[in-house]
Amino acid sequence: MSALDRLADLVGIEPFYHDIWGNRRETSDATKRALVGAMGLPAGTEAEVEASLRAVEERAWRTLLPPVVVLDEQAPLSLTLAVPAGLDDADLFWTLTEETGVSHRASLTVGSLPVAERSVLDGVAFERRTVSTRLPSRLPLGYHRLSVEIRPKGIGGALEGSTTLIVAPERCLTVEEVVPGGRTWGIGLQLYALKSGDDWGIGDFDDLGRFAEVAAGLGAGLVGLNPLHALFPADPNHIGPYSPSSRSFLNILYIDVERVPELAATPDAQARIASEEFRGRLAAVRAAELVDYPAVSALKLPVLETLHATFRALDERDPRRQAFDAFRRELGEPLRRHAVFEALHEHFYRQDASLWMWRNWPPAFHDPNSPEVQAFVAEHADRVEFFEYLQWEADRQLGEAAERGRKAGLSIGFYRDLAVAAHPGGAAAWADPRSLVQGANVGAPPDQFNLKGQNWGLAPLSPVGLRESAYGSFVAMLRANMRHAAALRIDHVMALQHLFWIPADGSDGAYVEYPMQDLLRIIALESRRNHCIVIGEDLGTVPEGFRPAMERAGILSYRVLYFERSPDGGFKAPREYPAEAMVTVTTHDLATFKGFWTNRDLEWRQRLDLYPDQGARDKDTWDRGVDRWRLLQALSREGLKPGSYPTDEGSQPFSRELMEAVHRYLSRSPGRIAMVQIEDALGEAEQPNLPGTVDQHPNWRRRLGVPVEAMAGDEGLRGLAAAVRSERP
Repeated sequence: MSALDRLADLVGIEPFYHDIWGNRRETSDATKRALVGAMGLPAGTEAEVEASLRAVEERAWRTLLPPVVVLDEQAPLSLTLAVPAGLDDADLFWTLTEETGVSHRASLTVGSLPVAERSVLDGVAFERRTVSTRLPSRLPLGYHRLSVEIRPKGIGGALEGSTTLIVAPERCLTVEEVVPGGRTWGIGLQLYALKSGDDWGIGDFDDLGRFAEVAAGLGAGLVGLNPLHALFPADPNHIGPYSPSSRSFLNILYIDVERVPELAATPDAQARIASEEFRGRLAAVRAAELVDYPAVSALKLPVLETLHATFRALDERDPRRQAFDAFRRELGEPLRRHAVFEALHEHFYRQDASLWMWRNWPPAFHDPNSPEVQAFVAEHADRVEFFEYLQWEADRQLGEAAERGRKAGLSIGFYRDLAVAAHPGGAAAWADPRSLVQGANVGAPPDQFNLKGQNWGLAPLSPVGLRESAYGSFVAMLRANMRHAAALRIDHVMALQHLFWIPADGSDGAYVEYPMQDLLRIIALESRRNHCIVIGEDLGTVPEGFRPAMERAGILSYRVLYFERSPDGGFKAPREYPAEAMVTVTTHDLATFKGFWTNRDLEWRQRLDLYPDQGARDKDTWDRGVDRWRLLQALSREGLKPGSYPTDEGSQPFSRELMEAVHRYLSRSPGRIAMVQIEDALGEAEQPNLPGTVDQHPNWRRRLGVPVEAMAGDEGLRGLAAAVRSERP
């Protein structure tokens, strides 16, 4: 094995993968060099490869303890110490400090630990010695600290080291532990798409609370949400919820301005909102078929700025001020850095649009700890606090919406959606550059839907950075997305095992491994702590053995009717679906059921010239007709013949009865959760997002045709809810 191959293997770059057609694709040397370089290890020349290889191999030998050890509950403590040879008679003292502050101490001699491995670095002999014990006998779940001190006899000085010890349960919280009978159903929606009589051109957290009450009234157990992640307030044209600035904070455009308490004490803001000019702009965005994000931002942010000025004038003893201060203490430095980034991004982007990416800022502002950044914070303290204030108010309103749903009877509550990665130009990448890779993008290899593969333009988490930081950023991100939620959907969950990285130069990509077992244990721990069910979106190329590992960890699979097929191409019978799954007819990236049945998605592809030739278009049309026939056959076998049409009639028109039959079919599955998409319930033909497009299709902008006030009485929604309830009461 060459030095480059050894280096690539050590940092987790897989030497090959099999594409969706079963072809083996080797990872080229050029791709290995590029991805190793993206991880911060020079690999452009053979000399650089050799030097980087030495650095990686020696790192573990020159550190007394690994940065983190993750253990299953009740498992014995097992780790290795890297020590210079010849210290057999040295005393070893260890201190294990539990998360609660309780400490355990003991001592032994280095020579009592068995030698697992030896090496010589620069003429110095090192040994790895194994520590394997149950100390203490019942170490609680959580995040603990193990410190070690080695004192050689007769020699001054000591060797010291410490590690984070994470003790985690085997499985996540399960649906059976939350819902009697272990089966429920819910309604999924894109929050921006909600509309009401008093919205400001976009669905907001107050609309969400009202919708949660409607869903509970229909008998649903949960409401599923698109990612609520923070985007870029300075640039409201960046609207993709799966391309966030940070996955740990909220999109402040979802704040309902008229529910901010400071409005009642701010006459200037009241007068602004009441003005004829403002009411005219407000009426225009409310009436629009699509969300106009820049117009919404231009309405909301100036009013929020005025409300923040009122807030700043509050006495320090005011309950709102005290609650804000408590929020800042709870979220700590990550909140501060996020707000500083937003203030800086606004500052530079308003000066020059070419400074949108933080790496284009003056170099002194690349480091959050630089004197220049600290000087900026001191000079713009009000603006930094403004962005903290927006996060606090967004969090408060989301919490209120969740509480409304719980009080109305949602047995689970909200499920939030965690995007696979963040934008490299965003707050997360700026605030913690060790954890996010800058020289590569996340994507997917070629498949039948995207013959050239996909480059999502997102920054992958660094496997090395994750471990070196004891998974701190990963834990914080999980907690942030489990906040005010009772379930979490992890987008492209296969990223826990490996993720497809594409070098920044756009050349061929490769899969990079992640510490899957550690990540699964941490997810289980946070799931239990936050009382949060976990669903993994496992669509696409799923590695062998991955789904069984997910099931063992208590993470639900994600099964979509369109893709669940028998070997003959027909649709799987309901009984063939796994129990440990969330099942749904469609997703935000696929045609609504009405769009599927009427070929609306194929019409869009034809209109946008997304087909390579007419033959591909004709094949899709033919295949869709066959699928309609197959679905009618499947419904008939279940006794769900919709309407009076014969099941061999491939041209059966779309109808409400057909929609209800399909959802009853899926709801009969043993899957723990059945999800209904709100677009299907309301008979919408257009899908929220059309993959492969950016501006050609109105992605992430479509508003629903029925306002939230009218949904409780909508016949389509009521009928579909009744159909699902009939199968899972």
